[in-house]
Amino acid sequence: MPSYVFHFGAIVENLDRFLAGAWVTIHLSLTAMLIGLALAIVCALTRSYGPRWGRWIVATYVEVIRNTPLLVQLFVIFFGLPDLGVRITPYQAALLGIVINLGAYATEIVRAGIEAVPRGQIEAGRSLGLTRIQVLRLIVLMPAIETVYPALASQFVLVMLGSSIVSMIAVEDLSAVATSVQSETFRAFEVYAAIGVIYLALALAFRMLLGSVDRVLFESRRQGRGRPQR
Repeated sequence: MPSYVFHFGAIVENLDRFLAGAWVTIHLSLTAMLIGLALAIVCALTRSYGPRWGRWIVATYVEVIRNTPLLVQLFVIFFGLPDLGVRITPYQAALLGIVINLGAYATEIVRAGIEAVPRGQIEAGRSLGLTRIQVLRLIVLMPAIETVYPALASQFVLVMLGSSIVSMIAVEDLSAVATSVQSETFRAFEVYAAIGVIYLALALAFRMLLGSVDRVLFESRRQGRGRPQR
């Protein structure tokens, strides 16, 4: 049985490329999280309080996206839109695909939080003279996001990890850099072990960041109710 000599010099020699790829992954993921969450909030509110035709559109969108592979969605956007005359870069196609995909999954998460808000609280807010927008923002949306935030945070981390698939449409993210370095150095074990460690570090960093956001947004609310922090 041939012996294998580990050689991680290829990682050190291409460290700048790995860091550049990691930055693309971070930037793409964070941008998609922010836009995807905004899309999910709009869709969840529409599905809970919107007109019938709006609820039907959102329900169709959610079912279509959640029951088709992300890779197929990316291919439709990257290869299909140019056939319709829409020219976009690989990064734009990746961002659009991830936002649409995340929006569908996060819509159901946010909607679950909205449905968990007691109707009595909504009626109490209206009786206090709050406007419809104030009721939705203060009594419905904030408690709903707080309730489902752990699920949203987990979904966001999955988005970051799943973003590696964008290398299939020529986005120079961490996975694409790894494939390129591996083809040049033929050090598959070292290269993919290295990006595995990088993805692990990114996942832990994202969890810490999301935990900090949780404390900033909801700590004062918990203290006001006398509830322990998560």
